[in-house]
Amino acid sequence: MSSRIQQLRRQFSRLSIDAFLVMFPPHVRYLTGFSGSNALCFISDDQQVLVTDGRYIAQVRKEVRGWRIYVTQDALFEEARAQRLFRAGMRIGIDGNTFSLSQYRLLKKSFPKVKFLPKVDTLERLTAVKDEQEIALIARAAAISDRVFREILGILRPGLKELDVAAELTYRQKTHGAEADAFEAIVASGERGAMPHGRASVKKLKRGELITLDFGCIVGGYHSDLTRTVALGAPPAEARKIYAIVLEAQQAAIARASNGVKAKEVDAAARTIIRNHGYEKFFRHSLGHGIGLQIHEQPRISMLSKATLEPGNVVTIEPGIYLPGFGGVRIEDDIVIRKGAAEILNHSSKDLLIL
Repeated sequence: MSSRIQQLRRQFSRLSIDAFLVMFPPHVRYLTGFSGSNALCFISDDQQVLVTDGRYIAQVRKEVRGWRIYVTQDALFEEARAQRLFRAGMRIGIDGNTFSLSQYRLLKKSFPKVKFLPKVDTLERLTAVKDEQEIALIARAAAISDRVFREILGILRPGLKELDVAAELTYRQKTHGAEADAFEAIVASGERGAMPHGRASVKKLKRGELITLDFGCIVGGYHSDLTRTVALGAPPAEARKIYAIVLEAQQAAIARASNGVKAKEVDAAARTIIRNHGYEKFFRHSLGHGIGLQIHEQPRISMLSKATLEPGNVVTIEPGIYLPGFGGVRIEDDIVIRKGAAEILNHSSKDLLIL
């Protein structure tokens, strides 16, 4: 964790600040290792302090090393006042992406002689580049999702409700070592497959339908995100056609994803193929996103993104085609940007599986 803190401190001069205040739980965990839901961490040139409440007294002592720790029964800002963390005249950066307006107003009211300066994307730029330990945790989560996908193929049958499938995904991921789901699983069959975020419903699976499964899990705080689309019995010709197009688009995007390439160029690699086949208006979302301690992080992989990929970025590549009244196809992998070819963390088959 110390190298992450040093990276943040090196930003102080450029940001014209004397210290940085963090309260967003994923960023607190990134800097300190603390996984509790309520904390304040304060980093200046000469100190690093973590404040949390009494619910976490055992947890914080187990998870955090190298920080001065205060456990309080009061509000976090009150403990900061009691410990005189914020000195008059200080310029303290706060996370402009995650601090709420009410928190900001309370800070200004509680410490009127301190300048609190919102800084956008400061932590996000650091968390976007993963070290090998972080990548290993994402890879472990991806491996669990791969294993569960293989297992779930054996239970899919006509009459099974989408909600039953989602419950199995959750159960099996935890059985194989996941801490939690990365997000609420998407199970969308038949016409519901045209909804990119079609959460599982009471709809029953039917023969001849496509089924999109989008799920992931958390290991050591880090997320995986996997999507596969399968057929329950022989699918119609249109389904086979759009599946082949989506797979071609995904493979082209992964081949384009490498160090120094603009994220929008990766998006374009997939979108161009889908456009050339006449389905552009049916691909209605960005190509992908970063993953890590959050399920959606920087860099964004979209036509509007200004990011340039660099080694250590871990992103999803997930093109799709969604036809109203018919269904849809999405194929997604988690990849690591390297100096050469991207490393694909998922190993589930991408052939059109007909069950």
